[in-house]
This record gives sequence, C-alpha cells and structure tokens, in this order.
Amino acid sequence: MSTEKLPPSIPAYSDAEKGILDTIPPSSYYPADKKEVVKQPAPPKPSPKPKKRVSKWILWKIWFNTYRKFFTFVFTLNMVGIGLAISGHFPYAVNNSGAMVVGNLNFAILMRNEVFGRLLYLFVNTLFAKWTPLWFRLGCTSVLQHLGGIHSGCALSGVLWLLFKVVNSFRHLDVTHDAILIMGVVTNVAVIISALSAFPWVRNTHHNVFERQHRFIGWLGLICTWIFVILGDTYNPETRSWDTAGQKLIRHQDFWYTCSMTFFIVLPWICVREVPVDIELPSPKVAIIRFKRGMQQGLLGRISRSSIMEYHAFGIISEGTHAKYHYMIAGVQGDFTKGLVNDPPKTLWTRELKFAGVSNTSTLYRRGIRICTGTGIGAALSTCLQSPYWYLIWIGSDQEKTFGPTIAGLINRHLEGRVTLWDSKQRGGRPDTMKLLSEVYHSWDAEVVFITSNFIGNSEMMEGCKAAGIPAFGTLWDF
Repeated sequence: MSTEKLPPSIPAYSDAEKGILDTIPPSSYYPADKKEVVKQPAPPKPSPKPKKRVSKWILWKIWFNTYRKFFTFVFTLNMVGIGLAISGHFPYAVNNSGAMVVGNLNFAILMRNEVFGRLLYLFVNTLFAKWTPLWFRLGCTSVLQHLGGIHSGCALSGVLWLLFKVVNSFRHLDVTHDAILIMGVVTNVAVIISALSAFPWVRNTHHNVFERQHRFIGWLGLICTWIFVILGDTYNPETRSWDTAGQKLIRHQDFWYTCSMTFFIVLPWICVREVPVDIELPSPKVAIIRFKRGMQQGLLGRISRSSIMEYHAFGIISEGTHAKYHYMIAGVQGDFTKGLVNDPPKTLWTRELKFAGVSNTSTLYRRGIRICTGTGIGAALSTCLQSPYWYLIWIGSDQEKTFGPTIAGLINRHLEGRVTLWDSKQRGGRPDTMKLLSEVYHSWDAEVVFITSNFIGNSEMMEGCKAAGIPAFGTLWDF
C-alpha cells in the first residue's frame, strides 16, 4: 500500500478557503506557452491483465440489487391488484380507481423529493450510527440508496392504474360524461410520455430530452390530473349532473392525494435561487465551481444556467458547515459543462436545499474507504475531509495539473496519512484496483467501501468487492 501526498510546491490555496480572497485568481497551473514545455516520454504501459472471471451468482446478486427488489415488489403488488380488479374480486379498487392512480404517483414523487430524502437520511444517521450491527447499517445504506426502485415501481403502476380507470370509463359510456372521457385520454397520454422519457436508455443517453419531456410533460400531466379528478369526483353518473358545491369533492381520497402530490412537486422549486459563483479552470478538462457557504458531507447539488431548464447534478466538496465556500467539479463532457469552460458564468441557478447521496450515510460506520476515479473526487472528497475515519483512494491521470490548486490544497491540509493518489500517467497505467483496495481495506480496518467511477470501473470494483466479501456501494445512474 502506498500513501502519496501531493508535492509541497503546489499552492495550498488556503487563503480562498479561509475567505481572505474574494475571487479566485487565474490559474497558472499549466504553462501558457505550450511550446516551452519539454515532454518527457511516458513510461511503457504494462500489458493489460486478463479480467478475472466472476461467478454468475455474484453477477446476479449485483444486478438484482435493492433497487430492482423494490421495483419488483411494488410493481408485482400493483399488478396483482389490477388483476383482481379486472376479474371483479377487488371492488374497492374499481370504485376508487382514482385513488389507486394518484396514490401510486404520490409515492413515486415522494421518493424523489429532496426534503423527504434529507429527513429520511437524518433519521437513519441520527438513530443508528455506529452502535447497531454492521449488517443492519449496510441494509440502511442500501435502502436509502435504492429508493428509486419504489419511485419507478409506483410511477409505472400509476400509469397502468390510470389506463385501467380510463378503459373502465369507456366501458360505461352511457353514464360517463364526454368531458371526463376526453380528459382521461389526455391525462393518460401526458403521464405515459413522462414515464417513458424516464426509461434508463433515454435518461442516460439523451439527458436534455429526458428532462424536458419528464418535467414539462409531467407538469402538464399534473394539471390534467387535477382537471380529471375534479371532473370525475363532481359528476354524478346516476343523475347525470354536476355537484359544484365541493362537498363531494373533498370526501374523495384522490383529491387529497393530488393535493399532497402537488405539494411535493412544488416544494423543491420554492428553494431555487440564482447565486454568484467563481469558476476556476485549472485545465481544459475541468471546471471548479465555487459557491458561498459550507455544507455537510455526502450531498449533491443541481445547477443550471436557467431557472427551470437543464439542471445537472454534481457532488459537493466542503470542509464542513463552518467553511466559507463549497465546490463542485464539472468534467467537460456535454454542452453544459463545455459552456462552463468556454463561457464561464458569474451566476448559476441552484436549489438551495441539496439532496443526499449514499456518502451521507458514512456517519453510520466507524471506518470506511472512499475510492473514486477522475472527476468522481467531487462526490468523494467531502466525506474524507469531514471525518478522520475515512480513507481516500483517488485514481486519475495527472491529477495535480488537471484539478488544480484548490483540490490539491484541500487534500494536502486534511488527508495526510490517509490518502492514496494513483497517477496513471506518471505510473504508466491503472493499478490492480482490487489488490490496492483490498490492502487498504484490511490495513485501515474498514467496515465499508463507497465507489464513484464510470460504468466499467464501477462494475469491476463492485464485482471484485462482492467476490472478496467486502461490503461496497457503487455509483447509480438513476438521479
């Protein structure tokens, strides 16, 4: 195991951290005149080692994670309910199909609500930290990380319950008003489009398409749901008349479910603010975004150039709630991050209430390891900065030059003796990750490993940890 500290020649950048500097100075971290740079030949890359074969049972356990278990349970339960309703053995669902629709959608939205998530993490971290059995704490982390399975299961089930309700309305054309039928179809189309746009392939490969369809068509679906619920609850099919007094409306469950669903959707947007930022560009590959005020560890934030469009999530780096600043690292990949480098903004829109990630549960454990690659340091560093019981392994290429003095200064000041930096450019290739991780895991006497990497790196480490019996939680592409 090698413990490597960044060279002392790198400025610690402590003035900015302490608040002495109000603006970030232009970075001189790489020479302006590239002609003067004398390139040293890189050491020969070692021949790639054959990938270790992993048993199908381990691959199955990684694939069928808590997310898919939640989804399977919720979706199966609802499909049984729909089957019973169609067969006439679930009269409650037939008579209250609106409540079945909106109740599922309500829980789907709740699972993605920042306030609910933060309260849930706070509850678990406060009550169960360190003293409970390790298996229980690992279970808590797994449940919190994979709440998206409930979100997906309830959302898809809500769509199918809505389809059931609309089809059932068309089966009773003689007693159903045309306005209810029309709004039922419109609501169905809007909700289905919003749900389909959130499928993994769309979400991961066409982020802007996903966001526009899921958000704006979803908002249209909410408006249509309100109209559909009000029309359905105020119309009397027996007398074929409208009850406009409102007393009948407030007695229906779907009315109150829609009220709470609307509240959960609106609440995060109340926290949206335009805030001043400073952009540091240590290299053409990375933008370091500096915001005012400190943050607790394990949080992620969404930022955008617009108040309602194209929000992107990044991990937050901070020394703690007492710090004057917190940071986000944006690796240049898509149009948004390229824009941060080519045209650095003075302000960005963000939700002041940040959402919790899996690292937020690090307080549950006595000792742990945070391993990351490249820009994954943005999600990993805070945990190690704010707790002396967490060890950092950072694998990347030329980290000093790429990420600049701000990140180097934080690591130098806080992580001496509990950090391994692997520069793949300097060392001629990537390490034997599992060998390195296993050595640190046992020497550090860790209880858990948190991984932030790309898809391939995450898969390799998760498979290796599972085979070695090391408790580990990897990256999810599900926000």
